Amino acid sequence: MRIDVITIFPEYLSPLELSLIGRARREGLVDLQVHDLRSWTHDRHRTVDDTPLGGGAGMVMKPEPWAEAFAGVRAQGQESLGADVEPLIVFPNPAGSPFTQATAQEWSQCEWIIFACGRYEGIDERVYQHLADIGCEVALASLGDYVLNGGEVAVLAITEAVVRLIPGVVGNAESLVEESHSDGLLEYPLYTRPASWTDPQGILREAPPILLSGDHAKIAAWRREQSLQRTGERRPDLLE
Repeated sequence: MRIDVITIFPEYLSPLELSLIGRARREGLVDLQVHDLRSWTHDRHRTVDDTPLGGGAGMVMKPEPWAEAFAGVRAQGQESLGADVEPLIVFPNPAGSPFTQATAQEWSQCEWIIFACGRYEGIDERVYQHLADIGCEVALASLGDYVLNGGEVAVLAITEAVVRLIPGVVGNAESLVEESHSDGLLEYPLYTRPASWTDPQGILREAPPILLSGDHAKIAAWRREQSLQRTGERRPDLLE
């Protein structure tokens, strides 16, 4: 998979060099490139924003540098992947569709994703219209019903959620099957050794005896029951 990220803060994406994502990059499982939007500006101040038409607070990102950035990154990617390969262009945006585990599964099958990190009040609406008109697949993705200072944090989260589903990125692929949201439910409670633990308050806390029984069928049934119970308590909307 190829991933391109366009941002005015390239250093914000440095965590993608760490942990499993960093290893996936080093092993060639994902080709991740970060681009500075200001590289496509032409004034001495490298301006990427201006005041909103019609008035209002804040600043809006200008269409010109974004259009040039997409053209440049698209050309680079097609030189690498082939002229017939088109990217999915993702804009993290609180007005977008909710990003879910199902979205991550779908996008993990993509050959190429371009992330566009907006800032300030957002990006000029005509940029989305332009991309649609030239045949690009565009998606606006929201992490939740709240607003961040920019798209970089969302790109970190989305990239990790997507890339970890690529075969070979996570060492034990079975762990992906049983985690939260993999089957639409929250994951069951987890325990490890010691089975008996005295916490700092002096309270003895025992792991559920069923987990020590060795009966895998009963353990699976217990975990399923716990998963349903936890989902009902914390996310009843998922049960619906």
